[in-house]
Amino acid sequence: MKPYNTDSSDIILTCDSVCKSFQNIHALSNVTLTLNRGKIIGLLGANGSGKSTLLKLINGLLVPDKGEIMIGGHTPGVETKKIVSYLPDATYLSSYMTAEQIIDFFADFYSDFDSKKAFEMLKLLNLKPEMKMKSMSKGMKEKLQLLLVMSRNAMLYCLDEPIGGVDPATRDYILSTIITNYSEDATVLISTHLITEIEMILDEAIFLNNGTVMLHESADSIRNDNHMTIDSYFREVFRCIPNY
Repeated sequence: MKPYNTDSSDIILTCDSVCKSFQNIHALSNVTLTLNRGKIIGLLGANGSGKSTLLKLINGLLVPDKGEIMIGGHTPGVETKKIVSYLPDATYLSSYMTAEQIIDFFADFYSDFDSKKAFEMLKLLNLKPEMKMKSMSKGMKEKLQLLLVMSRNAMLYCLDEPIGGVDPATRDYILSTIITNYSEDATVLISTHLITEIEMILDEAIFLNNGTVMLHESADSIRNDNHMTIDSYFREVFRCIPNY
């Protein structure tokens, strides 16, 4: 598939023919992508389509079987961890730590972490600094984890299902937090199957199915060329795929 973006001066991420398998199951097959700076991009697909695998590869938690990933001119590793901020799809924080302790921990761990910004977001999201993780609802935990990720001054934010399993009001909080807390030259890559909920904030969309990139276009092009929403077009594209 031809890469959507080709302006080398603005590129933050490239994937060149990336493949990944688990016990003969192809999680990703020849994924080729080019992502530019300053975009909010939806990585859209059903559960099991390869979204989480791709984000783990970008963050160096997995290694490609074939192909190459470059982030800011580096392969995933020590250098890219300095510019990539990652939100996994599962809670990873200690249940006995308070929100304040966790913020202090992140400030010690990441040189680009903005503690002032984190505490401001904590207040805006109606979370108490002294509250422990074990006392928080799922929505509260989602908010806390997101504000930690967005409080870094990163160049690439990878968010794996940031609105999955939370109520509509919490989703609004999370989406608002995303769009108001990243710099203009940074890129946000959001993995989700809840397309309707996020399509209003997207600059671009990537359709992923069974580990294969089916489409990568600007959000406006998808809507204007097909005269339908991104969610509707996604359903139309995958309706035509056998066994989807």
